[in-house]
Amino acid sequence: MQFSKCSLWFALLAAPFFSAAQSTYLQQQSKHLHFIDRLELKTGNISDLNFTTSKPYDRRYAVQWLGAKADSLLAVTPMFYSVDTALRLSKTDQYNLRSLYLNNQEWVKGDRAIFKSKKPFLKHFYKTPASFIEKYGDDFFIAINPMINYRQSAELNNTSQNIFINQRGLNVRGNIGNRVGFSAMAMDVQERGPLFVQNWIDSLAAVPGANFYKNFKQTAVDYFDARGSFTFNAARYINFQIGYDRNFIGNGYRSLFLSDFGANQLFVKLNTRIWKFNYQNLFMELHTNGKSNSSNALVPKKYAAMHHLSMNVFPWLNIGLFEGVVFGRKDKFEFGYMNPIIFYRTVEGNLGSSDNALVGADFKANLFNRLQLYGQLAIDEFNFGELRKDRSWWGNKTGSQLGLKYIDVANVNNLDLQLEWNKVRPFTYSHFDSVSSYTHYNLPLAHPLGANFNELIAVVRYQPIGKLNLTGRLIYWKQGLDSASGRNSGADILRLNTDGRTGNYGYTTLNGVQSTGVNALFLASYEVYENIFIDANLLFRRFTKGNAAAQNTTMIGLGVRMNLWYRDYDY
Repeated sequence: MQFSKCSLWFALLAAPFFSAAQSTYLQQQSKHLHFIDRLELKTGNISDLNFTTSKPYDRRYAVQWLGAKADSLLAVTPMFYSVDTALRLSKTDQYNLRSLYLNNQEWVKGDRAIFKSKKPFLKHFYKTPASFIEKYGDDFFIAINPMINYRQSAELNNTSQNIFINQRGLNVRGNIGNRVGFSAMAMDVQERGPLFVQNWIDSLAAVPGANFYKNFKQTAVDYFDARGSFTFNAARYINFQIGYDRNFIGNGYRSLFLSDFGANQLFVKLNTRIWKFNYQNLFMELHTNGKSNSSNALVPKKYAAMHHLSMNVFPWLNIGLFEGVVFGRKDKFEFGYMNPIIFYRTVEGNLGSSDNALVGADFKANLFNRLQLYGQLAIDEFNFGELRKDRSWWGNKTGSQLGLKYIDVANVNNLDLQLEWNKVRPFTYSHFDSVSSYTHYNLPLAHPLGANFNELIAVVRYQPIGKLNLTGRLIYWKQGLDSASGRNSGADILRLNTDGRTGNYGYTTLNGVQSTGVNALFLASYEVYENIFIDANLLFRRFTKGNAAAQNTTMIGLGVRMNLWYRDYDY
């Protein structure tokens, strides 16, 4: 039975247990995510709802938690700006709080009249600033918004090409009978990224963040981005989501467990919240490789199952355990992995298989109402005996992350800093069976670089006034790449870990052909009207591999977007 049929059957079995009103989720790159994280830090406590462990965030939980905190922080109606409390919100934070309420009115208690626009467009549209069409009934809610993004850029060292992105689409969300929540978006995209993005697409036959694509104007691409899901409760504390989208597990800029860098996938997600525990089960249908323009053949499928259990040990400390497995069957799901409790290694052994299993741990600590320490440890394979014998054994495949968030730096309101270090040893995420590599549609499920690298990330965000966001980001990395002779350094996770591996030892981090990369971005975004931004950006990238000449990219751009996130090239 195919995974999609299993999902439908699962939903039908759970349907009799529908209960509480159902929420949808904030967009993966929503402008409100950073504000929610800021407010969590300002309070010093991690929400007992525990919804910030993974992304996207649940709209209802975000509003409920922020509403409770806003009452204590503001001590007034949250739509107003006068504040005189111990934990004060800056005017910019109040602007962001108001914006979050505007965009999630269905979960705000009280009279919604305060959200009404003074002058609706043609009397029927934008009756509230955040939604083109927004309608409430006795037992339903629906919001419809257009999605537009057009950005024109110039790559200064490649003046022969016109760099652009053109996105047009529609976004719908709502609930039915206060029992089923739904969301959907469909977007047509034409894009020509800078030269390094074009080279990435050519080498992997995949567009970061996209599935099937077609060539457009020789060096550009044309693809369709469609996502959707519906949610319901199977019991008071158990929430189901069935959808086609992406998920992210972790607190960092990157994730070593599961990131949103790759393509959309079909998934079933169960979230169980009891006391201080949040337990997430995620079952996904993936594809073994990308699909080229010239073939109408069905893309072979593979599957993944993941658990993530997190707990608020103290009000300021959250720790989590992760387990995931990627496996290939001939277009069918392995039902042994659907057990939401049992360890996957046990199932793997009972099946007599050697699927690609990954375990890990993570933590988040909020300190002094200003700082957050966070991190992840991922273990693909580990042998302590080999570690004691020789640290360069190829099979000790691990990844680690350590990060710091610091808000209101030097007592400057809304000046925030994030620092992050990531390290992944050679051959992590790879497998002796190409189907079971930790990938989807030729793209990594976790870190964009794959494996065998060290990476440092610094992000500075400054919002001097509500409408203006300034972002500076610097990414520096070193990676060991495969040699021209074919020796496998363990960086390419799509490559079999038995292919080109010369022996079992001598595989330390950064072995192979040394490469160094720098990716720096400055972005200024001005919100002209609710969810309508004008963006100006400057991107610099430098990449060197071995003794070859450096590849430099300098790009400037200007664009406008509506109800969409900024399309980034952060790799």
